[in-house]
Order: sequence, then structure tokens, then C-alpha cells
Amino acid sequence: MPLTVMKKTTQIWDREHECMSRDELEALQLQRLQQTLERVNSHVPCYQNKFAALGLNVSDVRSLEDLAKLPFTTKEDLRLNYPYGMFAVPMREVVRIHSSSGTTGKPTVVGYTRNDLNTWTNLAARFMTAAGVTPDDIVHIAFGYGLFTGAFGLHYGAEEIGASVIPISSGNTDKQIMIMQDYQSSALVCTPSYALTLADRMEKQGIDPHRLSLKVGLFGGEPWSEEMRREIEKRLGVIATDNYGLSEVMGPGVAGECQHQCGMHIFEDHFIAEIINPETGEVLPRGAVGELVLTSITKEAFPIIRYRTRDITQLSYEACACGRTHVRMAKTMGRSDDMLIIKGVNVFPTQIEEVLFQVDGCEPHYQLVVDRVGTMDTLEVQVEVNERIFFDEMRKQRAFVEQLEKRLLSMLGVGAKVKLVEPSSMPRHEGKANRVIDRRGV
Repeated sequence: MPLTVMKKTTQIWDREHECMSRDELEALQLQRLQQTLERVNSHVPCYQNKFAALGLNVSDVRSLEDLAKLPFTTKEDLRLNYPYGMFAVPMREVVRIHSSSGTTGKPTVVGYTRNDLNTWTNLAARFMTAAGVTPDDIVHIAFGYGLFTGAFGLHYGAEEIGASVIPISSGNTDKQIMIMQDYQSSALVCTPSYALTLADRMEKQGIDPHRLSLKVGLFGGEPWSEEMRREIEKRLGVIATDNYGLSEVMGPGVAGECQHQCGMHIFEDHFIAEIINPETGEVLPRGAVGELVLTSITKEAFPIIRYRTRDITQLSYEACACGRTHVRMAKTMGRSDDMLIIKGVNVFPTQIEEVLFQVDGCEPHYQLVVDRVGTMDTLEVQVEVNERIFFDEMRKQRAFVEQLEKRLLSMLGVGAKVKLVEPSSMPRHEGKANRVIDRRGV
């Protein structure tokens, strides 16, 4: 009997939905929103109580503008209903459970039906296709596997496309590099900070990343700047694309960049995005910068209404050259609950990152130390510099520090003290980078 060769599947681009007109898309969103509201009102006591407290009848939601009348969902709601109180289906229909790390208390627990997993797989495949992943790629996944959603979403998305998957997980950087070389990894999945950790290690080992098979990087899990993108592309020789997701809403697959790198397409046939004032909760007009709020409109096990992500971003409704019509979100500036307030000024770590990456001599590794002297807040930026700067004469080093401090003052509107640290002294990160040490509450 002749051997049957299975043909790999093709790239996942759902043109029917990803290229819909705005009118068609909003009609579909309203229909799916109404169905989701009926689901949560029938099966989720938390939403039943929220709606009743406001005197809301879900049948009164007749337009997308009516979404603003609905209450927000916060991480605290999820913790109060730990572990399964937010589920809208019986446990016999839940085939997968994931959760957050729970570093600030109980983790948030999410569930998926079989249909939810199929949706998740398709959405991850969509943004990976947009980033340039094809059936011919070998996808190197350096996210941690486990209760964290990141690795699994991209794993199944890559398989759906027909790509080959290396599920190496996180850690063991030397082995990661060896496998990239030997297995000819062509697409890299990890956090942007870990991409730079890989680049540093390759440099120490005398390995030229440009001689590897890498061509595209899909980076997510933490905020990162355009300057960091350029640094990764230069040092690893890849097209660096951004993607966005969070466990409470889906996992990776909420949004992702195409190769035009002009914002992440939010898959609006599955999610409704709003931008609000993080202080007042007011819905802001198109183009405003504010907190992203997401409503899932196709999830079965764990639908979520107006979830406050705490991520600060901006939405663009302009057409993209790739042909996709879904709204695009800019890189997140940071989280509203991670935003530093220094002497009354709002400061995001990514703003500081932008400055550091623009100055020749700064390495892409830094830490922010916030303290209080008397009644005054202080900000110290500890930044690695190359050997030429670190071992330069004191006068030149002082001039370098003054240049950085002036640039930071111009960008932030508040003064910061710069401290230079020697090369390779900052911790390297295998997952999300911890950039801030806040000693004001100690």
C-alpha cells in the first residue's frame, strides 16, 4: 500500500470576518453581545447581581452604545468568585482550566469549553499568520507551559497553521540557543526582554544570530517600546511583531500585529474594545489614550463583560495596508495600576526605555528605583552601559549622565537621577521583566 502523505494546512486568514465593513462588523457584534448578555444573566450570579443593582434589563441593550450602561468587571470580581463562580456552563462542559500566577493573592481562574478552545486556536493562528508565520516555519516557543495561557495559545495556533512546533518552554538559555541552531527555528515566541537575553548570550558565545534561520519574532507578555523593537530586530535579525492577550479574556489571540507593524489588530468579531478614563470610568472618544476595556462576545465557559484590563493604550480605526479592517491598538504604555506617580507626574517605564534606547552606550537592561526622601518622591534610573562608557574617565562619564538626565527630564517632565552600572550586572529575564522597585511603602 503506498504511503499517504498528509498535506499541511494553509495560513489562517479569515477574510470574511477580518475584512468586514464597519457596518457589518458592528451588526455582528451587537448580535453576539446580546447573546452573551443573555448567557451571563441566566447563569452567572455575579452578573445577575450587578445588573439587578443597577436596575438593568439585558433586553434593553439594543445598540453598541448601550454597552456603556453595563457595569465593569474587575480582577477583584474574579477573586471574589474564586474559583468557578464566573463560569457560565456546568463543569462537565469545561475541558480546560487555566489561571493567573496569583502573585497578589488568589489566582484568577478561567475555563474553556471545546468550542472555546477551537476559537482560541483559530484566533492565535490568525495573528500568527498576520505576523508572517507559514506552514513551512519551525516555531520555537520559549514561554512557560503550565497554568499560564501564553505557550498553549501559540502552540495550538502554530499547529493550526501547519507549522512545526518546538515546545521548549522557558529557561535554560544555552539549550535554547543550541536548539535554535540545530533545529533551524525560524519563528521565535517569547517576551521581548527574553529576546534580548538570548541576544546577549549569543554575543557572549560568539554566535551570529543572523546566521541562524530566525526570520520572525512574536513577542508579548509585557509592555515594550518601539526602540526595544528596533534593538531586537537589529540584534536577532528578525521582524519583531507584537501581540496582546490576557488570561481573563482569552489568552494570546485578542490582538496581534501584521507585518506592517502599525498596531495590533483586535479581533472584533470576538471582542468589543472600549477606551475609558481610568480615573472616572468615562468612555473616551476615538483616538484618545486611556485604559482598554474588553468584552468577550463568543466565549461559552467564561464570558466577561467590560473587563478593565488596566492596560493603557490607544485605538486606531484607520484602514491598514494589509486589508484587515478591525480596529488596531497601539503598544501598551503600561498598566494604570503600575503607573508611577512621581511628584504628581504620571510616569511609565516604557517612556524611560524609549530614552535609554536612543542613547549610544546604554545597554538594553535597566531598573527603576522609586523612593521617598522626607515628603519628596525620588526616581533613580539604574542603567547598564557598555565597557567604553563604564570605564571612561570621570569627566566624560559625568557628561554622559547629565545628557541622560536632561533627556529624561524632557521626556517625563520630572527629574530623575541616573546611576550607571557595569556591563552584565543587571538580572536577565526568562519571562516578564520586573523593571520597578518601589520603596515608598517599605
